[in-house]
Amino acid sequence: MSLSPRIAGVILAGGRATRMGGGDKGALLLGGQPMLAHVIARVQPQVDALALNANGDPARFAAYGLKVLPDPIQGHLGPLAGVLAAIEHAAILGAPRVLTVAADTPFLPRDLVQRLGEGLAVAASPDPEGRIRSHPTAALWPVSLAADLRQALEGGERRVGRFADQMGARRCLFPEQPDPFFNVNTPEDLALAEARL
Repeated sequence: MSLSPRIAGVILAGGRATRMGGGDKGALLLGGQPMLAHVIARVQPQVDALALNANGDPARFAAYGLKVLPDPIQGHLGPLAGVLAAIEHAAILGAPRVLTVAADTPFLPRDLVQRLGEGLAVAASPDPEGRIRSHPTAALWPVSLAADLRQALEGGERRVGRFADQMGARRCLFPEQPDPFFNVNTPEDLALAEARL
């Protein structure tokens, strides 16, 4: 019998990419590879089991060989619903914690899990002006938060950071530059990411 995974990982790929003209941002090419491939390469070695959160036809992700988890609550409620999908999936696997990351962050730290440490922890980094910004989609979540999160979503909560704060999340600072949590939201961002590669 195989051991339960210690830490599961889920890539949040459920966004509608409206600023990029729609479609899956993870499918955009970066250095000749889909952006999602860069995220998988950085995250997969850090977790015991990796899956994707996305709505719609899961067949479009077949090439990656990952289980695709739809949002457990209908209505495109945003990344917080993806976090619930991640937590509930990890609980089924028997993993006590789950790492979530966004599909549009191709430069994630290769030691993200190790540095986030124990408990509920959210990544943070300085912006160009030196202000510390949280990145609540890059976080380690205890699966014990499943009921609280489902209740929050059903009560209208949509903000990942606000829910994390309410649950007492610890912020973990990643001061290195360039920012490892740089995310691709616009065609200009994609050009910056290409230059950074």
